[in-house]
Amino acid sequence: MILTTTTIDKIKTRMARYPSHRSAILPALTEAYRQVGNLNPAIYKEIAKIIRVPYVEVAEAASFYTMFPKNETGRYLLQVCHNISCSLRGADNMLLYIQEKLGIKLGETTKDNLFTLISVECLGGCSAAPMLQIDDTYYENLTREKIDSLIADLRTNAAHKNQEAPSTATPDSDSTDSKDDV
Repeated sequence: MILTTTTIDKIKTRMARYPSHRSAILPALTEAYRQVGNLNPAIYKEIAKIIRVPYVEVAEAASFYTMFPKNETGRYLLQVCHNISCSLRGADNMLLYIQEKLGIKLGETTKDNLFTLISVECLGGCSAAPMLQIDDTYYENLTREKIDSLIADLRTNAAHKNQEAPSTATPDSDSTDSKDDV
C-alpha cells in the first residue's frame, strides 16, 4: 500500500460528507497528492477501493486536472499560466526567464530537486496576469524581480527546512499563505 493510514482516514472522513461516493474522488485525489506528491495508477486503485468506485472514474478525474502531477516533481511545482490573458501580459517571457534562471526546460526538474517547471492552460487569475502557482499559492503580476525574489525565498525556505528535517521532499500540504504580490 502506498497511502498511509492517516491519509486513508482523511479520505474516509471526507467521503462521509457526500451522499455519493463518486463525489469524494477529487478530495481523495487531493489527500493522496498531499501525501505522495504525485499520482499514479497504483494510487488510483487504492482510492477506488477506499471510496468504492470504479478505477476508471478515479483515473479519468486524475488525468483531467493538471493540479495532480503524474510524475515525481521537485519540492516546488512551478505552474506558469500560458492562457491568453497571461500570454498577452508577458507569460511567455516569464517562462523563458524562469527556464534560464533555473537552468531547466518545461517539464524538467532542477538538479537539486527543488523546482519543477510546467505551463498550464489557465489558473483563473486573468486580472493579475502574468501569474504562476506554486503548490497551493498564487503569485500574480509577475516581473523578473518578483521571480528572482520568489526563487531566492523558496531556496532559503528549503535550506531552512532541510536543517530542521532532512527528508522534506513532498509538497507542503499546510500552505495556506496568499502571496499575491511577491
